[in-house]
Amino acid sequence: MRKIATDQAPGALGPYSQAVRLEGWLYTSGQVGIDPKTGALVDGGFEAQATRVLDNLAAVLSAGGSSFAQVVKTTIYLINLADFAEVNRLYGEAMGEHRPARSTVQVAALPLGAAVEIDMVARCG
Repeated sequence: MRKIATDQAPGALGPYSQAVRLEGWLYTSGQVGIDPKTGALVDGGFEAQATRVLDNLAAVLSAGGSSFAQVVKTTIYLINLADFAEVNRLYGEAMGEHRPARSTVQVAALPLGAAVEIDMVARCG
């Protein structure tokens, strides 16, 4: 197992890696809307946070030798399912025509008071 790290996404908030690569697979940790330059949640509400999450994931996937086009499974965590349509729109824009398996769940809370968190599993290479 190889740890993946990039300064283009926020560092881990605890004892874990941004992602790990094992036998041609990349497993990302959940990303919230933290700006990697400031270490704080981005301002601007749900859309700004979700966009930052996807940007962070793109950076982690790239650092691990993968991309959105190679994602096979995504899990989206929302604190409010009323944001489902908006996250669908932003996620769809990021994924283009690629349609991996996906789960979306509502949770009671997320780290730092974030509104959305997403993790992914992708092939590498």
